Amino acid sequence: MNAETYATMNDDEMIHCSDPARQFERAVAIMHRLRAPGGCPWDAQQTHESLISNLIEECYECIDAIRERDAVHLCEELGDVLLQVLFHAELAQENATENFNVQDVARGLCDKMVRRHPHVFGDATAENADAVLARWDQIKRREQHGECKPYLHNCGKGLPELMRAAKISAKAAKVGFDWGSNEAVLAKVHEELDEVRDTLSLADEDPRVAEELGDLMLSVVNLCRRRGVNPEEAMHAANQKFLRRFNAMEAALASAGISLQEASVEMLDRAWNAQKAREKAGSRASLQS
Repeated sequence: MNAETYATMNDDEMIHCSDPARQFERAVAIMHRLRAPGGCPWDAQQTHESLISNLIEECYECIDAIRERDAVHLCEELGDVLLQVLFHAELAQENATENFNVQDVARGLCDKMVRRHPHVFGDATAENADAVLARWDQIKRREQHGECKPYLHNCGKGLPELMRAAKISAKAAKVGFDWGSNEAVLAKVHEELDEVRDTLSLADEDPRVAEELGDLMLSVVNLCRRRGVNPEEAMHAANQKFLRRFNAMEAALASAGISLQEASVEMLDRAWNAQKAREKAGSRASLQS
C-alpha cells in the first residue's frame, strides 16, 4: 500500500476510523488532507525549514516525558514526533525534486536495520553491546564511503553542541585518542581552568575568552565520558537542582515579606545556603533511614 492509497480515505473514515490496524493509514491520510486544497491554511504554508523548530521542540518534549517516567505523556509526545515525520514525508512527496514518501522513509529504515544487524539477520556474531556498536560504525562508514573521508566527518552534525562534543570525543576515543587515566583528564580540566583565569583581565568581547571557556567545557565533557556520565543528562540534573534551590530561596524570602528585587546579595546568599543545607541534611537522613 503506497502513500496515494492512504490518501483515498474519505473524511468520515479519517474522523471515525477506530480499527487499530488502520491508524497509521489514518494518520498519513489526515496529513495529506491537511495539505490538500481546501485543507488547513497553516499546514499548507509550511516547509521543511519552517518546521525545524517544531521538530526540535517535539523531540525535547518527548525526552521530558521519558525523564518524568510519564507513560501517558510519552505516548502523546511520540505521536507528536511521528507527526513531524509524516509532515516532512508529505512535503517531500509533493516536491518533484525530492520525490519520496512515507513508504520510502519506512523502506529505507527497514533496509538499514537489516544491513546493520548482520548478527541478527545474517551469520555474523556479536558478543555484547560494544561489539554491536563497533560493527554498526564499520558498516555505516562503508555505506557512506567513509574510508575515503576523515574519520570524524560529519560526526554529530546537527546535534546541540554539548551532545556533539560527547559524540566526537567518544568516537575519537575508539581509535585510542584518549587520556590514559581519569586523573590525566582532571589535570587537563585544571589546565584549561588556569587558561580561563588568564583571560579574566581581557575584555568580554575578546575572542580568547570564548575560546578558553569552550576548551574548559570540552575537557569537562571528556571527563564525563570517561566516568560514564551523559553530559546532557548531567546538565539537565544541574539545571533542575538550581531551579529547585532558587524557587525555595524565593519562597523563603517571600515568607519573610521580601521580594527577590528587594533582597540584598547577603540575603540571597543566606537563603540559598540555608536551602542547600536543608537538602544535604535531608539526603543524609535518607541514607541513614
